[in-house]
Amino acid sequence: MLDTALKSEIQDAYRRVVDTLELTPRYGQRMMIAEIARTLGNIESDGEGRRTSDTHVCVLEAGTGTGKTLAYLIAALPIAKARGKRLIISTATVALQEQVLNQDLPSLASHSGIAFRYALAKGRGRYVCVARLDQALEGIEPNPTLSLFEQSLQTQSSDFTVIASDMAQAYGQGEWEGDRDNWPEAIDDAHWRRLTVDHRQCTGRRCGHFGACAFFRSRRELENADVIVANHDLVLADLALGGGAILPDPADCIFVFDEGHHLPEKALSHFAHRFAVHGCLRWLKTLKSSLTDLHQALAIQPTVSRLLVSLPELIHNLEPALGDVFSMGHQLAERPNGLADEEATHQSRFEKGQVPDALREQAQQLLVMFASLSRCLESISDILRESLDPDKQTGLDREQAETWLPLVALLHGRALEAHALWQAFSEQDVANEAPSARWITLSRVAGEPEVEFSASPVSAAHTLAKHLWGRCHGAVVTSATLTALGRFERLQERAGLANRYRYQALPSPFDYANAVLRVPKEATDPGDREAHERAIVTFVSQLADKEAALVLFSSRAQLRAVDKALPASVKERVLAQDALPKRELIERHRAAVDRGEGSIIFGLASFAEGIDLPGDYLTHVVITRLPFAVPDDPVGATLAEWIESQGGNAFMRISVPDASIKLVQACGRLIRKESDRGTITLLDKRVITRRYGQALLDALPPFRREISR
Repeated sequence: MLDTALKSEIQDAYRRVVDTLELTPRYGQRMMIAEIARTLGNIESDGEGRRTSDTHVCVLEAGTGTGKTLAYLIAALPIAKARGKRLIISTATVALQEQVLNQDLPSLASHSGIAFRYALAKGRGRYVCVARLDQALEGIEPNPTLSLFEQSLQTQSSDFTVIASDMAQAYGQGEWEGDRDNWPEAIDDAHWRRLTVDHRQCTGRRCGHFGACAFFRSRRELENADVIVANHDLVLADLALGGGAILPDPADCIFVFDEGHHLPEKALSHFAHRFAVHGCLRWLKTLKSSLTDLHQALAIQPTVSRLLVSLPELIHNLEPALGDVFSMGHQLAERPNGLADEEATHQSRFEKGQVPDALREQAQQLLVMFASLSRCLESISDILRESLDPDKQTGLDREQAETWLPLVALLHGRALEAHALWQAFSEQDVANEAPSARWITLSRVAGEPEVEFSASPVSAAHTLAKHLWGRCHGAVVTSATLTALGRFERLQERAGLANRYRYQALPSPFDYANAVLRVPKEATDPGDREAHERAIVTFVSQLADKEAALVLFSSRAQLRAVDKALPASVKERVLAQDALPKRELIERHRAAVDRGEGSIIFGLASFAEGIDLPGDYLTHVVITRLPFAVPDDPVGATLAEWIESQGGNAFMRISVPDASIKLVQACGRLIRKESDRGTITLLDKRVITRRYGQALLDALPPFRREISR
């Protein structure tokens, strides 16, 4: 139970921060603190600190202006410290991560009276490998074959040499911590690949540069931190590696997922698999051409020699099998317009995720072949890794092992990725459970035809329930938009959140009566595309000369068509996302408003979330159409098919709730602080003519309504 002393610590810390920073206490913020403290403080544990209760997660929708970050830090940090747990703050965007790390945590440390240490967690690939940097500095190409696989440069360019030299000097003098994101200049991806490694290529404590390693230095900082700032991708990557590989073990952590509505989508992308046939054939060809070098370097070791001898036959069997599956993929995904559309990318999805028997048989053959290749490369990799240990006598010297391990580990990773894809195509889906989505993409890469096979679960709910919620000590999921149509069911379904967890939609500090929601007489049904575009052109042309407006489109083609059709006098005020980088567009818009001029932003879906233009910088949001998802997404389409096959209504169960969330997010661009006011105009008549329209309107904040029916 949350004891009196801990409760007082939280209350005192909140009072100190509010008084010192002269903040206005907010009812929703106090409610959020209480709810988090109640949930986390009442988690029952055994004598060794292992959680025994299963009501350890709270899900809190808290709108802009609630002060979410302060609320979850002040409530969760004292409890985490008292329970001997680490607090993991996970965000979806870099902007919020930087805000938490550079503003919120330093402020809390200075004003709350709570003593704590904090650190930023990043994946290994964001840090320079000191061994690679040392080799680059000496002009050594450790393994010429490796750069071919990494699609890098075989010969060192002067640019690369200069960058490597500058980095080595800065790192050696302590002026740079080896973090790519903190290097003062942009680094070309091809150059960076030559200076970093993945978890398979890294030799860890066996590396001669371990003591100076940037990644492990950052890991040591994490070991001493009470609060670790991460992002959703890193948390999911850690879980995919079994948990505790990058971050502490989930059982020793309390997680806060800010921008938590992104978590299910991020999780899905982590469990999807792709396989490009010609891409694989290219790296197999390079491997085959490298076998002589591999033999010369490593065949002195008897086991490695035997494994290398088996590789030519494995590759020999794989090449024709891949040729066959390439041909079958082309046949199954035949372009609807024949050869006339050959240059375009074409996607073909298997209905209900069901793969034809002939393709499944080929997948099963490839599964066996890649399993054999993976085992062979893994065994070689293990021996090379052991050879780095001075206490292990493998028959290989350390220098040879260090030279060839990165290449073998890279190939092992690619073989495992191929194995995972063909396993997904070989499996039969379980009856009465949602199937995996499976599809084929035809494209051209460097002028050559390519066939890519893809597979993805349609829901990450089971994986998140088992590996995250089921293992962590406690968790808070929060965002401004977690409910759909005013309920949490859609999030529960997507994120695997159990009914027994605590759910709360907190009151907003904003007076939404300061804004007007309009559905004007000009609103039309987007089903008539030309009439809808004319209506948008007419409406935008009538915006006031000094209006600060954001016009949100769901289609790039429609954005371009409207922009092209505008009168010149209006067009000169338009800043289109299609023509400018996001940051530059926002800066130009703010500058125009500062000069007292009008400015109209034309944006796509990414502008409906995360854009912060308070006060006079945005007084009118125009939503051109209801934000229903495009129906060509293979994952969404497969899920919809399965729901319909079970007697459900996919449109009402998925499309309408998801559109509700996006509509709330889009409307949320207008009111960013308590004094904001303005207008939201919806130019999609379906909101008043279709039966789902009223439900979408009811889920919006209580704006004043002006609806022309």
